[in-house]
Amino acid sequence: MYGSRIAAVGHYQPAGVLTNEELTAKVDTSDEWIRSRVGIRTRHIAGPDEPVDELAAHAAAKALAAAGLTPADIDLVLVATSTAVDRSPNTAARVAARIGVPRPAAIDINVVCAGFTHALATADHTVRAGAAKRALVIGADKMSAVADWTDRTTCVLVGDGAGAAVVEACPEGDEPGIGPVLWGSVPEMGHAVRIEGEPARFAQEGQSVYRWATQHLPPLARQACERAGFAPEQLAAVVLHQANLRIIEPLAGKIGAVNAVVARDVVDSGNTSAASIPLAFSKLVEQGAISTGDPVLLFGFGGNLSYAGQVVRCP
Repeated sequence: MYGSRIAAVGHYQPAGVLTNEELTAKVDTSDEWIRSRVGIRTRHIAGPDEPVDELAAHAAAKALAAAGLTPADIDLVLVATSTAVDRSPNTAARVAARIGVPRPAAIDINVVCAGFTHALATADHTVRAGAAKRALVIGADKMSAVADWTDRTTCVLVGDGAGAAVVEACPEGDEPGIGPVLWGSVPEMGHAVRIEGEPARFAQEGQSVYRWATQHLPPLARQACERAGFAPEQLAAVVLHQANLRIIEPLAGKIGAVNAVVARDVVDSGNTSAASIPLAFSKLVEQGAISTGDPVLLFGFGGNLSYAGQVVRCP
């Protein structure tokens, strides 16, 4: 059993952009109100003819191209999403069909905002066990489709997008590029973040989530660093679920990652649920904010009050 690593990443956002000013025509809000409470300025919104598997396929194709691979090199497709409309074919199978991956294992993972880090851990375990050689791990959500556009406390948060990573086995003798996962949940608080009903609608108890995240997540994130053999001050970057700038900034400080670049993509992209971590991570790589081999903490949290995090090496 060898370790695995991230070979490349990629991301995609739909062309439509919704500003805070434009939101004021939909609900009783203001740019100042939104920025002061969640830190968001804009969000990308997919059109009615852009399903979540299309967003995911665009991100996957970019990650494959960055890795210098073809769809035929992939034997596992994992898609983290909670906004797929159909149950079957699942989103992973539809992504595989769109980009031409032949005969992969195709699995959807629904852990909402912590979905990507759960999927990344699953890919790592699968590659380590020898059940797959290379995996496409994608986080994709179309949160605009489940938003209540009459509720200013939630509709100002959401955005659409996708991020992807190619995971492959490390050569024998190389250090693993994906550290051990720390994951769990608080099932009795599952009501704090919900996408439920018919039609499905996103709702949350914002204060409950804020208190839980700021109090309980810092020690969990530090444990993830310890499992990977890093002290927080050794991290080059911290990519937390992009839920709310008022959560991200205090959390990064409490973790102790004093030398790290902190992803703040929520400002421009909003809360894209399972897409938020790979989207923000891919942007940091694209911008050159982090370098190949740098240790980066990825930590997702949210729906189900589930969490998962690991330290990875920048591709």
